[in-house]
Amino acid sequence: MSMEMRVAPAGRKGFMSGYLEALALVERLHRLLLDVIKDEFERLGVLEINAVQALLLFNIGDNEVTAGELKSRGYYQGSNVSYNLKKLVEMDYMHHQRCEIDRRSVRVRLTPRGRQIRSIVADLFSRHAEELEGRGVIGAEGIEDITAVLKRVERYWTDQIRYIY
Repeated sequence: MSMEMRVAPAGRKGFMSGYLEALALVERLHRLLLDVIKDEFERLGVLEINAVQALLLFNIGDNEVTAGELKSRGYYQGSNVSYNLKKLVEMDYMHHQRCEIDRRSVRVRLTPRGRQIRSIVADLFSRHAEELEGRGVIGAEGIEDITAVLKRVERYWTDQIRYIY
């Protein structure tokens, strides 16, 4: 296959444009979600924790996990997980303990303070869900459709990472 640029047929060009728009939207939505969480914490006067850390606590919930599992289970998407875990332990939002079997591995779980932060985020998301549906922004079927499509894209991208070098 030649490395030269090929002109896409009109239909493909439209798809590519839509794909790029969807990618930009996903990125913007993630940043906006962090801003919404940050705003909620500022409104409540909780200033020592950032939105990424709050979202991490929310995603861990009642689970006890290793640092490595945070990414594999989808609880954390960032690259600086060690820094955030260290900060959360120092601020008493998380408890950490060395694994008995593999002493190199550390298991983490929320402290009562961490569960309070998780509750704030859960309440925020619950309010949003009620308002989105109540105001007719999106209903249950629409959420199911979006989620199904995003899961298919996630599977496709995961396959690209695993099988194409």
